[in-house]
Amino acid sequence: MQQIVSSGNDYLITLKANQGKLFEAVQVHFEQSQPLSCHTQGERSRDRQIERTITGLPPPTQRDPAWVGVQRVVKVERKGTRAGKPFEETIFYLSSLTLEADQFAHRIRDHWQVENKLHWVKDVVLAEDQAPLCAGHALTNFAIIRTIAVNLFRANGFTSITKGIRAVAHDIHQLFSFFQ
Repeated sequence: MQQIVSSGNDYLITLKANQGKLFEAVQVHFEQSQPLSCHTQGERSRDRQIERTITGLPPPTQRDPAWVGVQRVVKVERKGTRAGKPFEETIFYLSSLTLEADQFAHRIRDHWQVENKLHWVKDVVLAEDQAPLCAGHALTNFAIIRTIAVNLFRANGFTSITKGIRAVAHDIHQLFSFFQ
């Protein structure tokens, strides 16, 4: 954290349950404090209905000194249905920013767009985690190639990489047109 803050940058980091004392302190802090700001948003898509409530507080006084520059703790409560099944989850974040809840909601959603549009695609569609590569720089090189492939599909108008692969799988001329 010190290096991030010293370099003039900010952070918004997920607080995991394995960070025992800090995680518990933040949970208790939210139970005992009035929020500085709160924002609720809903989303409906395909087989999902989700409601998110984002709440921001100043940090608890008891925390690990390694968390330099913490200005806000943020709680995101998600509840709804996925494929007709109900779910509920709560995630906590630590941030060096002093934003309102709606601004935190926007930044957190932006992060998940990166996760869903790049990492998920590489893991699931391009089977990156199942790649039997381990010698030399093969893992790094193929990760770069997969990222280039995703970028080429996106640059050529494909929002779905799966549909893009199907579209060019048997059309070598279209595939090579990506490089022009």
